[in-house]
Amino acid sequence: MITVVLADDHPLVRDGLRAVFAGAADIDVLAEADNGRDAVSEVVRHRPDVVLMDLDMPEVHGIEATREITAQCSTTAVLVLTMFEDDESVFAAVSAGATGYLLKGSDGTDILTAVRAAATGQTVFGPDFADRLRNWLAGPTPAEKSPFPELTPRELDILDHLAAGLTNAEIGERLHLSTKTIANNVSTILNKLNFTQRGQAIVRAREAGLGRRHTERPD
Repeated sequence: MITVVLADDHPLVRDGLRAVFAGAADIDVLAEADNGRDAVSEVVRHRPDVVLMDLDMPEVHGIEATREITAQCSTTAVLVLTMFEDDESVFAAVSAGATGYLLKGSDGTDILTAVRAAATGQTVFGPDFADRLRNWLAGPTPAEKSPFPELTPRELDILDHLAAGLTNAEIGERLHLSTKTIANNVSTILNKLNFTQRGQAIVRAREAGLGRRHTERPD
């Protein structure tokens, strides 16, 4: 029996996945999580064969959750299931230890095949993603091109908004996150970049070209 934990902050997505696995006699869903922090906790508690991980998760981003899971539960395969198909997200997930990457919208058969493959230690990437991985091996990776490779995609997005001069409340409104979550992420960003003040991070981010996409504030 293949054991699975579902990690996605959208109930409808989890409902759909449960329905897919309900028809598979060889797969058992042990637990669910609607944020990254709980995803790590549930995986550590149940030690499943596979965790299906969304990336854009509250509290702890899916990339960070993947990194923590692979560090604490080496026998659990992280299979990312997300709407993001940009190079930075794919590479960040792989760098964090994900063994597979699927897009939301994949049909049930593809998801079942991917889970079964991941449970046996196989890597699971579509043809397009496999081509990207080969290209990354042949040249500089997106993370190496980034001015802040130590930041997760979510942290980089928040820094981008900071560089535009937005407050924590304004950033939270745009990203659909609480002000406290934004404040916690800002603290993490400052620590990772070795800054003691918010203004230092803003100046450095602007020098790197961030903030330009968010200069127009919503009415």
